[in-house]
Amino acid sequence: MRRATVILLVFFWLLSRGYASAATLKAVRIQPSPESSRVVLEFDADVTYKTFSLKDPERLVLDIDGVDSDALAASIADKISSQDPQILAIRAARNRPGVTRMVLVLKNPVRPQVFVLKPLGDYGHRLVLDIFAVQETFFPAEKMTEGAKSDPNLEGGKTEKLPNSEQQKKPEANKAETKQEVGKPEPAKTEISKTDIPATESLRQETGKAENSRLVTVAIDAGHGGEDPGARGANGALEKNITLSIARRLKALIEKQPNMRAYLTRDGDYFIPLHERVNKARRVQADLFVSVHADAFIKPHARGSSVFALSEKGATSAAAKWLAKRENDADLIGGINIDVKDVYLKQTLIDLSQTAQIADSLKLGRAVLDELGEINQLHKAHVEQAGFAVLKAPDIPSILVETAFISNPEEEKRLMDDEYQSRMAGAIVGGLKRYFDRNPPLARNKVAQTF
Repeated sequence: MRRATVILLVFFWLLSRGYASAATLKAVRIQPSPESSRVVLEFDADVTYKTFSLKDPERLVLDIDGVDSDALAASIADKISSQDPQILAIRAARNRPGVTRMVLVLKNPVRPQVFVLKPLGDYGHRLVLDIFAVQETFFPAEKMTEGAKSDPNLEGGKTEKLPNSEQQKKPEANKAETKQEVGKPEPAKTEISKTDIPATESLRQETGKAENSRLVTVAIDAGHGGEDPGARGANGALEKNITLSIARRLKALIEKQPNMRAYLTRDGDYFIPLHERVNKARRVQADLFVSVHADAFIKPHARGSSVFALSEKGATSAAAKWLAKRENDADLIGGINIDVKDVYLKQTLIDLSQTAQIADSLKLGRAVLDELGEINQLHKAHVEQAGFAVLKAPDIPSILVETAFISNPEEEKRLMDDEYQSRMAGAIVGGLKRYFDRNPPLARNKVAQTF
């Protein structure tokens, strides 16, 4: 009898402790982006959970089994920024024996996706909450005319302030219990006028006078971001930060051109799936897509700049195949919900009618590669091809620019240099202009007026 009593006491004591040893919390990361907010809970073991929504006010509730409620509450304290587009506050506490409840107080109705990721690379078991607005404000949230910005929170890469640009303000932490009204983002004030793009002399001789009555849009994709840091240099530089810095400089230079405008697929340190980068470019009716990278290779002495286009028939070299696989693994590292089917992505993966897009991409790549050769050694003297998922827009000429190898200590140092980043951006712009001189964009029936 006494033994049974002891066993029961131990059992209830374990319940009261909430099975804290079932999984230990390693980290909490909250990553807001213009279209969504991501909450990542990282553990040393797998966890089970339940989730549901509540109204008045809008809340998302997550019940997690066997997790220390005090540790979670302490980790999420003061982590919500007042600038977060979806989350107003977050709190956690013990709900019942063995269960910790985390509550996200939301600013608007949302479409949540909750899923788990198995350990990969430096990450342990991750429980991910992706929170999307019911009505996306995609275009107004990201202004086309906004200059390149500097993010003081980025680590491992410089993002110095560019001329005529605004310093990105560091978001102030907002305590979980604070209910602060956050204004909606102002709509873009850009008024897009029709602008003639002069043709080259050779085109005038062949066709008389070639004119274009619209601006051209260049989608700039800063590789990696958020949960996906990309490659890491020997001295600690992170690819995701270097690519964002160069992308912002590239945007600023493009917008100085009278006939061009730029759009960033990401303008902060957050993760975007590869197919969503393509979707973003298509939503803004981009004429070109340029993905900026600074990759690593298995051999540290690899050096030089490269340009890649899509291939339907396999990679043009072993190195191109290796790099494509590494870039395509970004979704595994950054984390996507594989249960959500994307119709456009599925269509693109099986669409083999991209011959014209690839031909134009090779022309674009050649023009950019020629300009890059003026400021840096080329890794390959020709445009390489491989099955990069981020280049699979069927209707947009797309290239991936490897600015240099971050795995090479000498090139890592150059990639961290502000002047070199600006020269790299200038070379890419020079290539874009050369391409458009030779290949004037066709008129479109409808042009997006604001982003």
